[in-house]
Amino acid sequence: MRTLRYLLPVLALLAAGLSVMAPSQAVTPHYYVALGDSLSRGYQPGLGDTNQGYADDLFNTLHAKDSTLQLVKLGCSGETTTTMITGGRCTDRYPLGTSQLAVAAQFLKDHGADVKYLTLDIGANDVDGCATGGSIDPVCLSQGLVTIAKNLATIMPTLTAADGRKPISVGMTYYDPFLASWLTGTTGQAVATASIPLAYGLNAELATAFVGNGFRVADIGGAFQTGNFTGRQLVLPYGFLPTNVANICKWTYMCSQANIHANPTGYALIASVFARVIR
Repeated sequence: MRTLRYLLPVLALLAAGLSVMAPSQAVTPHYYVALGDSLSRGYQPGLGDTNQGYADDLFNTLHAKDSTLQLVKLGCSGETTTTMITGGRCTDRYPLGTSQLAVAAQFLKDHGADVKYLTLDIGANDVDGCATGGSIDPVCLSQGLVTIAKNLATIMPTLTAADGRKPISVGMTYYDPFLASWLTGTTGQAVATASIPLAYGLNAELATAFVGNGFRVADIGGAFQTGNFTGRQLVLPYGFLPTNVANICKWTYMCSQANIHANPTGYALIASVFARVIR
């Protein structure tokens, strides 16, 4: 009993000490910053921006290994490489006179090493008007690629300069939604075939900029087998389709709703490519 009487004050002091120490032991949050266009927002037709996009799926995978991780979605539906720099879209998200790039750079500066991951998809909206009306406009494509290259020369160094202690940064290439033209017959099949150089040109421009600025590349164009017209897959209600066309019909809304965005299955596939690259 005497021993217990002596121990009680000591235990009380230890408890008090622990209560004083607790605030200093608060867990520091880590961040995954998702930048880009509507794909980074998880846009789906009829729903708008959702929590079923590739960034959300990737976050769930990363969060399972780091419970302190928080998702920061700074992307903007409809963003081009130009508006990412100058602003003008998503003014509810970025104050007037600023832009996604400026907001992202400031976040990276403010949070430094606590930003663990950064992903980026940008450039598709610069050239998505180059394959309409049943044909490919080579002048439009050429001008779009020049614009993308010029703007990435600003976007990429700004992000890498701002991030301080660099997070794992990954940029993605794009699938080719215009492959869905295959479904419309002979003329459409010619358009689908002609769209492949557009996709390859865009993805080569993006990959060059990513690698040149220390980013890893999530090859979504490759995962969708963009250039693979061989083989046939049964996709209802369309019948047997070339592999690349079948993938567009299975993983996007292009064949069913003429909408370029990925569906939940497609977003999950994109997220899995990012996850492999990060690992």
